[in-house]
Amino acid sequence: MSSNAAEQCEALHFWDTRRNVIRTRVGGAVIGEGVVFSHGYSMLEELTGHATFFQVLVLNVTGRLPEKRLADWLEATFTCMSWPDPRIWCNGVGSYGGALRTSPVAAITAGTLAADSRLYGPGSFPLVAETIGKGLRLRQQGAPTADIVARLNRRADSPSAAVPGYARPIAAGDERIPVMDQVARNLGFTAGPHLELAIDIHDYMMAEFEEGLNLAGYLVSFLMDQNMSAKEIYRLYSLCVNSGIHACYGEAFDNPPESFLPLMCDDIEYTGHPSRKTPNHQQDKENVYVQ
Repeated sequence: MSSNAAEQCEALHFWDTRRNVIRTRVGGAVIGEGVVFSHGYSMLEELTGHATFFQVLVLNVTGRLPEKRLADWLEATFTCMSWPDPRIWCNGVGSYGGALRTSPVAAITAGTLAADSRLYGPGSFPLVAETIGKGLRLRQQGAPTADIVARLNRRADSPSAAVPGYARPIAAGDERIPVMDQVARNLGFTAGPHLELAIDIHDYMMAEFEEGLNLAGYLVSFLMDQNMSAKEIYRLYSLCVNSGIHACYGEAFDNPPESFLPLMCDDIEYTGHPSRKTPNHQQDKENVYVQ
């Protein structure tokens, strides 16, 4: 049998073993008996009432039950990543959902999707992790901070620098980082190599470009020092904006219907074809105006 045929047989065997059966290592339940397992832990006997929600979340994402202080740090990041301000893009989606009387699940899911972008929100975290990881490899090879920034800069033809994990739209600096850094110190954490590098880059970027570390860069660096991968960090933060969306959805739903940013016809600038007559095929001798 040729190697190609053997590979095909092996691939078919893989799929055949999964026909009509669900194979999983993450957990399972015995319905009616209250026996529920997650990564080898009994949900009812070992986790419920003993572990926090964020400990269980990390367990389900990574397969590892974290110490409580790390779960507490994660919970604090969720608090400062989801503000109840309807001007924020994802919260605005929730407000529109409430104004249109959708279900909370529909509005909050739509708002969460609006935050999933490579430029902002949890969708940016994989690129930030890739950037910090590459920077640390350069540091370990002996590269100075200036050279690292030059290698990480995604906009080399510009007088400013574009490094994922740094800078924010509108505002300069990130007021959430000192707060989270204090939370980390209170919990007994110290900076590891990823975060130390992120801070060195911050100091250089502030001096050269007046652009500093943002919260995404800070928390991704921190969690990489806790041996979390880019995929795990992205998955952990996939719902991090939901609290603010909840607030804005509820406010809009409790107001009169369709009262969130209503528009009049005069608010819309029409730039299409001018009004014109077209034949009305149902009444041969009459015309209707369309726009």
